[in-house]
Amino acid sequence: MRENSIIVGLDIGTTKITTVIGEVAPDGTIDIIGEGSVPSEGMKRGSVINLERATQAIKQSLHAAERVSGVRAWNVFVSVGGNHTKAMTSHGLAAIRRQQEISPPDVERAIENARAVPLDPSLEILHTIPQEYVVDGQEGIKNPVGMHGVRLEVDVHIVAGSAGPLLNLRRCVQEAGLQIEGFVLHSLASGLATLDHSEQNQTTVVVDMGGGTTDIGVFKRGNLAHSASIPIGGDHVTADLAQILKIPMEEAEKVKRHYGAAIPELADQELTLEITTASGATHAISAYELSRVIRPRVSEIYGLIRDEIDQALGPVELVAQSVVLTGGGAQLPGAVDLARERFRLPTRLGRPRGIHGLSDIVGDPAHACSVGMVLYGITQDGRVPSGLDDGGDPAGYTEYAGRHDQGYPQGGYPAPGYLTAPTGGTHVAPQGTPGSYPGPGYVVSGGQSQGQPYPPMPNTGSHSAGVPSMSGPVIGGQVVGVDPHAQVLVDGQPQRPPSGPKVSLMDRVRSLFRDWF
Repeated sequence: MRENSIIVGLDIGTTKITTVIGEVAPDGTIDIIGEGSVPSEGMKRGSVINLERATQAIKQSLHAAERVSGVRAWNVFVSVGGNHTKAMTSHGLAAIRRQQEISPPDVERAIENARAVPLDPSLEILHTIPQEYVVDGQEGIKNPVGMHGVRLEVDVHIVAGSAGPLLNLRRCVQEAGLQIEGFVLHSLASGLATLDHSEQNQTTVVVDMGGGTTDIGVFKRGNLAHSASIPIGGDHVTADLAQILKIPMEEAEKVKRHYGAAIPELADQELTLEITTASGATHAISAYELSRVIRPRVSEIYGLIRDEIDQALGPVELVAQSVVLTGGGAQLPGAVDLARERFRLPTRLGRPRGIHGLSDIVGDPAHACSVGMVLYGITQDGRVPSGLDDGGDPAGYTEYAGRHDQGYPQGGYPAPGYLTAPTGGTHVAPQGTPGSYPGPGYVVSGGQSQGQPYPPMPNTGSHSAGVPSMSGPVIGGQVVGVDPHAQVLVDGQPQRPPSGPKVSLMDRVRSLFRDWF
């Protein structure tokens, strides 16, 4: 296999758990090389309600994707949504010295000030997404670096999650043998996967219709500007059918998928179904009458979405140019037509775009979130994949990395192929000799200050085959050993290596560190 980046997205939903493994070539093209979907267990409306069952379902999804790809997944991006996520808008300010250009640290300072908002202790910040910058009163600036001014302002969209549900998700994912690279808001991932260039540069509403919840993301000029979640989804439509027809939920789901429609006139007018109730009684119902049960609930979901956007931003038909429906619930016949009617806006079905490989499997709306997490992982590494943006502004897909609490340095996650010690932790290399030259799987530990170069290649100790001499800044620390399996201990606990096959570190480390310091 080529030495390309491997990025894994894990979409843990109420109805289905999906793992997607993506391989990113040096030219930015994306191949989806693995996919695994299983019925969800232990989840309700985006939250874990049974740790053991949820963990087992995650393992099944993961192993299915690994079998298809032939790649062992270690690190994943995990979707979050539902009522345990909260969003807010904040404003930050930074003073700039006269006669000086605005620098990246100035931008970070303004964003950090915007993040310094009173926050409930039970919440954990997941995303800080700059909307636009203002320099000395001049609005609408996308990138202020290099400009002159004395006052830099920024508006940011902050997404936070409830600590309890996030801890439960972390536990399930870790017990499945995975490490979390980051949580990704469901609507953000779906928007990254489905919006085209024109939609990125307008105001577009992304509606992700899941089983237990419906997630909303309003994208404005390429950035997520508003997000919310409605506690109603496709499972509620199924429950309505089960209640009225007196059949089990599993049977109601099959009937909905095969014969139902959000607009009764679009159903097969000549089709009549014979339904057997839980008591054994049978009765006939036409597909038209079946769809008359479905429409009110779908219409209610759209009405709640309208209410949310109207209250937060204004009348949806005035603030937005279009609507994109995605998620499994969006595949219901007539869902797009009913949305077009309720929102009074151009509406289409959103499918993942700009991908190759297993596109026939992951190219439907139900895979938008899982594919979007792969795309999100790429943007966090400072690259925009080929075909994703159609030549638009890649900055529109970049969010402020912020401070991470998983042992990663300020400013971002480490590149695949190396590990760093969390604050206060110490790496111990199970294999290799202290002083070994850093190669694939090298570890660093405290000792050297930031900005110091790597030591020259030693004359003694174990060397990784084919490792060239390398210079560049160290995150902070000295090389303590080489582990060919990238297996290290932190405070006595084994740590997983980065996902995918070994990658060449040289160019990645140099390029990534330039952004950090």
